[in-house]
Amino acid sequence: MTSQIPSTPSADQIRRAPKVLLHDHLDGGLRPGTIIELAQEQGYDSLPETEPDKLGIWFREAADSGSLERYLETFAHTCAVMQTREALFRVAAECAVDLAEDGVVYAEVRYAPEQHLEGGLTLEEVVEAVNEGFREGERRARAAGHRIRVGALLTAMRHAARALEIAELANRYRDSGVVGFDIAGAEAGYPPTRHLDAFEYLKRENNHFTIHAGEAFGLPSIWQALQWCGADRLGHGVRIIDDIEVADDGSVTLGRLAAYVRDKRIPLEMCPTSNLQTGAATSYKEHPIGLLRKLHFRATVNTDNRLMSGTSMSREFEFLVEAFGYTLDDMQWFTVNAMKSAFIPFDERLAMINDVIKPGYAELKSEWLFQQTATTSDSSARKG
Repeated sequence: MTSQIPSTPSADQIRRAPKVLLHDHLDGGLRPGTIIELAQEQGYDSLPETEPDKLGIWFREAADSGSLERYLETFAHTCAVMQTREALFRVAAECAVDLAEDGVVYAEVRYAPEQHLEGGLTLEEVVEAVNEGFREGERRARAAGHRIRVGALLTAMRHAARALEIAELANRYRDSGVVGFDIAGAEAGYPPTRHLDAFEYLKRENNHFTIHAGEAFGLPSIWQALQWCGADRLGHGVRIIDDIEVADDGSVTLGRLAAYVRDKRIPLEMCPTSNLQTGAATSYKEHPIGLLRKLHFRATVNTDNRLMSGTSMSREFEFLVEAFGYTLDDMQWFTVNAMKSAFIPFDERLAMINDVIKPGYAELKSEWLFQQTATTSDSSARKG
């Protein structure tokens, strides 16, 4: 009887598989224990819990509200303890280590420098502290036998008025660890077109940027991000599903905007668990990523906020494997999509795909051969 490759990867294989993360917030991924220690050091006494396990549960439950606005309120606590150089360095280093231990080989982690100035730091000091933390985390990961490269995305808050200033900051540090720019925050009432000067500046400077769009707000947000602002990628973009019609017979019709997004290969930074929490999707099985995968949109899998969602890249893939029966081939497809869409030079992306990602998945997919050989040998030995 011919052995068959297992249809779905195990949890261990998912963890060991090389993964690429494009949408992860630094202030949404702190270790609960770190938050507590930093709060004690800095005299911050407003935490809702002071035990790591209980604090982690509080963050997840507070984020499970179904409201993007309520979800965003949880960041008051994490940002409160990220106001010193030492704290930013520590959080960034631990972020890189945690991602590497989860099998992430390349990550772009975003944060808003303007939210870390209450302790007297300048914007430049914030960026330099985080960059140094990422480099330290990469070193610690290598020492532990893991490989990861982390790039920073500088975020401007869409309800504020510092987008151009942050865009200029991103441009100044583009050769020192910052790979691009982003805007984030509540979409409703704060369209991306409020920050056109920042996007036009970045385009003139040939720099990269992504825009949170199509998460809590619909197609107009996506359209503005692309056609007015010129975004390279869409942060979430889950509401592009509103421009796709599926008939009773299963036939699919794409609207003009959805067709444009697919035709232009615009990357979608999809975050399944986060989308469930904010009400952008109702379940993993009904998440638009399933249809978008079938239709060959450039969909990618991301964590958004690991603390608030109680998640990791491995957990996101575990949920998708369970919901859609994805295989290692599907995981590789999502991962290559993400690496193609990263904001680092083409030759470096290609090297990551050919020298790290594809060999990593080939090794995982070959494991069943050796497992089958071992099983056959054991069976023969017992019969003998």
